[in-house]
Amino acid sequence: MIYRVLAMAALLVAAACAPLSPVEEDTLPAGTAAKTPANTQGKSRYKFDQDGAPLTKLDPSTIVDAKPRHELILAAGNMNPYVVRGKEYQLIDQYRGYKERGIASWYGTKFHGHATSNGEIYSLYEMSAAHTRLPIPIYVKVTNLDNGRTAVVRVNDRGPFHSDRIIDLSYAAAVKLGYADKGTARVEIEVIDTDNGSVAADANNARYYLQVAAFTKLASAAALQQQLSVDLGYPVMVASSGNNESAMHRVRVGPFVNYSSAQAAKKVLQKQWSGESHLVVEAGDSRS
Repeated sequence: MIYRVLAMAALLVAAACAPLSPVEEDTLPAGTAAKTPANTQGKSRYKFDQDGAPLTKLDPSTIVDAKPRHELILAAGNMNPYVVRGKEYQLIDQYRGYKERGIASWYGTKFHGHATSNGEIYSLYEMSAAHTRLPIPIYVKVTNLDNGRTAVVRVNDRGPFHSDRIIDLSYAAAVKLGYADKGTARVEIEVIDTDNGSVAADANNARYYLQVAAFTKLASAAALQQQLSVDLGYPVMVASSGNNESAMHRVRVGPFVNYSSAQAAKKVLQKQWSGESHLVVEAGDSRS
């Protein structure tokens, strides 16, 4: 069963796994570690109670791989760490060259049209996937070890939360790999490095920060800034916004040039700061 962690904008997310029967405890609100039942009134928000394949079968020869391109790794879908069913999951910060072998499953009609972990809408006809620990979005080459078929998918969701499975693929990807009728397959996954391409050279001038606290009083923010600056080894800044009556002063560590650098710094920060921090990404005029 896939649990989809909500994006920061409080978008609803879904959970899935094929071909297992669904469990009606399948949503998590943003920023929380505890399960929240999707159904408290005896009704599911999904159109279908059971997951499955569409009525119209797909021709694997017509299915086109996802096209890898550089994309910013934003905060949406990348809560780190997060907890599902009492187990903590830590995202992989050094994901370049990552490989893994295990069992893949798929999800289809029940979750078609519902939001994924980063707020995108899931389509069973697109080449997408869910992984518990890889950052979102990222591109992965999947090889079916039983028949040698390959597929390229874009990871934009969380799951599967079963110890014997490493990835959940869209129905289309499962068809392309030749295991949609079977339900699961032995696979190898390999992250495709899109960070070194010419398109990624400027990365939209993205800046990554770890936000550790926000205060209405500048003096409080300045005090924490000074405290963290003593031994942390990373720049610490105060980002202020609003007017005198509604001003907010946010204490941030950074900037960092990419997601991996920010996550490495977070591990250092956790040794010196007992509070929680979360990722903030600024790219041009956008912020997430």
